Formats: sequence, C-alpha cells, structure tokens
Amino acid sequence: MKVEIRIPSPGESITEVEIANWLVADASWVEKDQEIAEVESEKATLPILASHSGLLSIKAQAGTIKVGEVACTIDTDAKKPEGLKNDKKVTKISEKPTEKPKEEIPLEERKASSKTLSTEQSKVKVTPLAQKMMDDKGLNVEDIINGLRKITTDDVNRVLSGSNKGKQKNSLGDRSEERLAMSQLRKKLSQRLVTVKNESAMLTTFNEVDMSKIIAIRKEYQQGFQEKYGVKLGFMSFFTKAVVEALKQHPTVNSFIDGDEIVTPNYYDIGIAVQTPKGLMVPIIRNAEDLSMAQIETSIVGLTEKGRAGRIGLDDLTGGTFTITNGGIFGSMLSTPILNPPQSGILGMHNIMDRPIAVNGKVEVRPMMYVALSYDHRVIDGKDSVGFLVKVKQMLENPELIVFNGNRPEGILLGL
Repeated sequence: MKVEIRIPSPGESITEVEIANWLVADASWVEKDQEIAEVESEKATLPILASHSGLLSIKAQAGTIKVGEVACTIDTDAKKPEGLKNDKKVTKISEKPTEKPKEEIPLEERKASSKTLSTEQSKVKVTPLAQKMMDDKGLNVEDIINGLRKITTDDVNRVLSGSNKGKQKNSLGDRSEERLAMSQLRKKLSQRLVTVKNESAMLTTFNEVDMSKIIAIRKEYQQGFQEKYGVKLGFMSFFTKAVVEALKQHPTVNSFIDGDEIVTPNYYDIGIAVQTPKGLMVPIIRNAEDLSMAQIETSIVGLTEKGRAGRIGLDDLTGGTFTITNGGIFGSMLSTPILNPPQSGILGMHNIMDRPIAVNGKVEVRPMMYVALSYDHRVIDGKDSVGFLVKVKQMLENPELIVFNGNRPEGILLGL
C-alpha cells in the first residue's frame, strides 16, 4: 500500500509553504516518525514526519508548494533492504533528491587527490554566503568545481587579458553579485517590520545600568547554580524578573491595541528574541511571573536550541505581551529595538563596557550597559515609559529588590 504524505497546514490563513530541505534521498528506506523534510512557512519551520515505515518516493522538489498537496509517498509493502541499520539519524542532502549518491572513493585515493587539489582549491575564492551554504550542505570546493560547467573560450580570454604583459588587474576588484530567494519567513518578517513603522507611534527612551552586583552574584553562585539546576546563570533571567516586576507597576507597558480598545493582560508572557539560521524569532516564556530564575534559564536554553535547530513551532511563537532582545551578544553598544506587534513595548539590552561614572562624588570604573525601551506612544505615555525603565534599572542595580516586588525592604517593613 502506498501512503501519501501531504503538506500540513502551519496555521490559519497560510495557503502555501516552502519545502526547505529533503532530509532523505528519493527511493530510500524510512522509519515511522523519522523526520524526512523541513517545511518553512511565513511563521515557522516545521518537520514532516514519516507516518509509516517503507520506501520513500519524493513527489515534490524543494521549493514553494500549496498546503494539502502530496509531498511524497511511502510504499509500506516494500521490503526493507538487508543489512540496513535501523538508524533514524539523518543528514541534509542536496535539494535535488533525485540525484544518485556519489560512489565511495577509497581512502588512499581521497588522500592522494586531496594533496594535488589542496593547492588549487586554496586559489578559489568563496564568498561568505556561498561558504555558509556549502557548510550547511556538507560540501567543499572540490564538490562544487567537479562537473560544475565547461571551460569556454571566454574564460580563457578573461585569464589572458588579466595576465598579459603588465598583468593588469581590475582596479575595482571583484564586482560579482549573489542572488538568493527570500524565504517565506523572511518575507513575512519584512512585512511586519514595515507595518510597525507605518502603523505605530514608536519612540525610544534610554538609560544605563551598573551591572556590578549582577556580575558579582553570577561569579559567586554560578557553580552552585549550575550544579543544582544543570543550567548556567545568565543575565537574561535577571532582566526577565526585573521586567515582570516593573510591568506590574506600569501595566500600560504590558498593553496592546485591539481595534478601538486597549487590552491589558494580567499575565506576563515575555518574548525572548533569538537569532536563528532562518532569521530572528521571538519564542515566548509564558507566565514568567510564576517562574523561578532556574526555570527561566532552562526555558531560554530550550527555546534557543529549538530555534537553532529550526524546530520552533507556532505554539512557541504565538502571543506574548512584552519582548526582550539582546543585541549586546553581537557587540551592539546602543540601538533602538523595533516593536514586535501587537505588543506596545520592547526592551533592548546591549554590551557591557567598563566606563568611568560618578559614585558618591568619586569617579569609578564600573561595568555599564545601555538599555533602551521602544514603545508605542499611542498606548504608553512618557511618564510610564520612563518610570518603567527607571524601575528596571533600580532592580538590576539592586537585585534584592526583585524579591520585594521592586520595593525597598525597609519600606515594606514600615508598611510604606
């Protein structure tokens, strides 16, 4: 019996997706629940699983395809090849699954050929984008050169013109271009970013944070924290906790516009911006107000790994009341983060740099971080935006305040 595997719907209003990769070759044996392809939509990248064990026949090449169409079939009556190990681990192959695999070359021949080719390959220039594609597909320069195309008279003439008498070279250098089709996810992201700029009154306010105490806490408790919870104590859990407590005191920053109404959730679903090979994604940590520092760090690690593996689903991305993004990991000193609609606020973290500041009338060098709050001025007034950011600053500079909902312990003791 031949079982059809159809393209699943990633969500409402999505009518077509893109087959990003076939993870197995055509006419190969697959096991039930094995990942056989990656499907990319405007919202997320999802795997296609084999519903049965059997012989795979690919019906749709990598590229755009409508939801519900047949991607492949599995012949469940076929016999499993003898000596084939039941190993579900797969690797990405060329986006042309019908190509036959290369014949295995003996180790001695590969070593000999690699010596003669190494010198030639070192002369081949590879652009960064091409190198990344080659790395993703497990290809090297030899794979690309072999059988790529024939050498024409134009190629010979170009070499001769560039190496005659004075060996004249193009003073402008390499002026080649590369074109790569935008993915569904990148297209949707582009549309959303333009929409935010056009349909919101976005404004950004800044402050700076002395990270001395948080750095000292991490240094003192890192080992014990990691031994107990199996995860490192990072900066993001401190920021998440501080943001949640600040949102409680400035609830309009946790709001969004729905038609003619301003909706203010009484829960705090915090989006954490994660850079993935597919682009920027913002998975959600739900009900962050109920989570411990260890639970927040564990959630962030899990979501980051899913994002880098291209396994973030719609449930991970849907919703969110506020977002935190950390450009500091890439070395950014200052930026104006863009809103993640329909949210009205986003906090931008930046790199930590030693800077001289005034402390009790004296100049001291402290590890400082600039923080930025971008907000929709239609919903959030200047008083709330500045007050929110100041409250975040206070709790980060004095982490013990987070335990007391952002208030000073002596004030709580006195009932003030």
